[in-house]
Amino acid sequence: MAIVAVGTDLVALSRLQKVWERHPERFLQRHFHPRELEYCLSRADPLPSLAARFAAKEAFQKCWPEALGWLEVWVELQGRRPTLCFAPRLEAQMRQNQFQAHLSLTHEKQHALAVVVLEKLG
Repeated sequence: MAIVAVGTDLVALSRLQKVWERHPERFLQRHFHPRELEYCLSRADPLPSLAARFAAKEAFQKCWPEALGWLEVWVELQGRRPTLCFAPRLEAQMRQNQFQAHLSLTHEKQHALAVVVLEKLG
């Protein structure tokens, strides 16, 4: 096993909120998978969870050698642990390259942070 890449991203919640307020429906549909929206919009304050997921997509993009669409990568929870999920084409590339992605998310009052470690197995 070897680390292939590490990506991080920090999102200011205020910046994300401004975009969301200007284009509410378009912003959500364009940037978040339905499963992410289901989880985030069920929260009392969805903004921190949305920002963390936005950061996760950006952090993974920094690990990946080609441009990706916003809906090709999304975050789901396995218990309390966030994990990255991938659209079929990207999932196939991950398997073919024997890659595994590890994700850590955090957020506080003003920022959300994501760290992705891309590992090659075997």
